[in-house]
Amino acid sequence: MKIVIYGAQSIALGTYLALTTLFQDIYVPFFLVNEKGINPDFLSGKPVKVMSDFSAIELCKKAKILICTPENVMDEIEEKLDERGIYDHVRMTSSRFAELLSYAYTKSGEFRPLSHYPVGMKKADINMYMAKFHKDKVLKGDVEIPDFITPIQVGTMITDTRVAECVDSDGDNISARNGNYSELTALYWIWKNVLENECCNDYVGLVHYRRLLDLSDDDLMRLDSNDIDVVLPFPMPYEPNIESHHKRYLRDNDWKALIKAIEEIHPEDFGGMKDVLNQRYMCNYNILLAKKDVMKDYCAWLFPILFRVEELSEPKGNERADRYIGYMGETLLNVYFMSRKNQFRIAYTGCKFCI
Repeated sequence: MKIVIYGAQSIALGTYLALTTLFQDIYVPFFLVNEKGINPDFLSGKPVKVMSDFSAIELCKKAKILICTPENVMDEIEEKLDERGIYDHVRMTSSRFAELLSYAYTKSGEFRPLSHYPVGMKKADINMYMAKFHKDKVLKGDVEIPDFITPIQVGTMITDTRVAECVDSDGDNISARNGNYSELTALYWIWKNVLENECCNDYVGLVHYRRLLDLSDDDLMRLDSNDIDVVLPFPMPYEPNIESHHKRYLRDNDWKALIKAIEEIHPEDFGGMKDVLNQRYMCNYNILLAKKDVMKDYCAWLFPILFRVEELSEPKGNERADRYIGYMGETLLNVYFMSRKNQFRIAYTGCKFCI
């Protein structure tokens, strides 16, 4: 079966790797994009072609097109395909993508899905915080928010607008530094104002208003009975490795500051960090659900590194607001949990994208 994948970033690459892992009869001649931009020339050895390539478009008319991009741009992509006479296209929605990854990772033996653990008899006591920002775009459709999710407004100190009752500016907080920390100002607030509370839920987590961990009622009954320490979103693949991926978003001096901060504060992790950064797969978005003690230990490890990075950065953290600390948090989440994968029982699930 001939399939052309529209897209040339992590969703497209993840779809390609999963399909070729699961099905022997699928042939992908190339990836298709609207324009070259930052897209690579090749992805997993396959060429990346643009819409202006007449021969590619003609071939697309004879193949099924899988649209593998963020869902908020899929309407526009379908219009462009239809304009060129390409009508046989299917959306790789976040739910379909998660299901595909679940089967592929199960077959490969990597990143065991939470759904593959047996269902227990007790639903875990969890509280998931959903970061919201006052400039977030309104979602097109109604999104059903589970009862265990509490919206928390981030960056509350920098605006008078309120979009949630729970705010990251109460108590011990770094709300004013949201321009660099993004959703991590919510994680800091959770650490200092929730995890220190003896009445804290057994599991505590963080998601975004557009990106939710896909957790069913059965999944909630898998956590306690299987002694799951942490649930992370399915890892996404990057070429050639996750270090190269994050260097696209971080200045060289900032990256050096991160390396130096880890070497100073957690020298025991410095050697293993390189191994993690050389991996192809990473969990994105600073999203996770963990036992309260695991989350507490992770935050106590994470934030001293980030504070030191702000001091070492040029310009320093208090002189800028470009979300660079948030990007570093994604890298460090993977360093922390991937280098301790034999210490923790880690399960993975899909990440639902809300539009």
